[in-house]
Amino acid sequence: MDKLRRILFWLVVTLTALFLLLPTLIIVPMSFTTTTTLEFPPVGFTLEWYGKVIGASDWQGALLNSLVIAFAASVLATVIGTAAALALHTHRFPGKTIVMGLLLSPMVTPVIVLAVGMYMVFSGWGLVATRLGLVLAHTVLAIPFVVVSVLASSRMVNPSLAPASLGLGAGHWFTFRRVTLPLIMPGVLSGAVFAFITSWDEVVIALFLADAQTRTVPIMIWNQVRTNLDPATAAVAAILIVLSALGVLLSYKFRESR
Repeated sequence: MDKLRRILFWLVVTLTALFLLLPTLIIVPMSFTTTTTLEFPPVGFTLEWYGKVIGASDWQGALLNSLVIAFAASVLATVIGTAAALALHTHRFPGKTIVMGLLLSPMVTPVIVLAVGMYMVFSGWGLVATRLGLVLAHTVLAIPFVVVSVLASSRMVNPSLAPASLGLGAGHWFTFRRVTLPLIMPGVLSGAVFAFITSWDEVVIALFLADAQTRTVPIMIWNQVRTNLDPATAAVAAILIVLSALGVLLSYKFRESR
């Protein structure tokens, strides 16, 4: 009976994984088709569409925007999220639960609500159609992932180590750099990876805040889907899938090193 339960368990897990992944992965072989339209099964094999994406100036600009925005947003989110997580973990203060809820609220708030709100606020600040506006918006989205990851890592650290360092004469900054940060580094790195992926894949807020000069790769894909769906779009989607998968694997590797 135990063996039968294990077989049934793994069967259910496998079928569930296939159900979730197949609609996404099916786009990868379609990106190698030799036809000018998306077909499955693909016809022939060619890398022409990947070359078209890499060589096109509009795709190059969108890729550069996505990389710059995602990198800047992940750095800001990691710094702010790490500081917030450490404050929540080590201090008790009135309204701590409310602060925690506010920090995590972008994770559960509908993205379209955030997009409309950010557009109304950023338009008054002159941040619409700017990279800075997109960086700040994506930072707000990414902070909860860093907070959750760093909090989980902090709870696995011996709470007496930092006070011991302070008791031996070390300053707060030295204790953070040499004691606390190395111990929570897996959570920090994992949060940074998730922050990068969050910004890299985000499209709804970008549609509200970006223009032709600041559009990102997801916006380009959205426009292609609406106007001219061809295998080049599938090639870009395949690249995004690979990068996102690598990010998840890196995050898993960092968590394993705790």
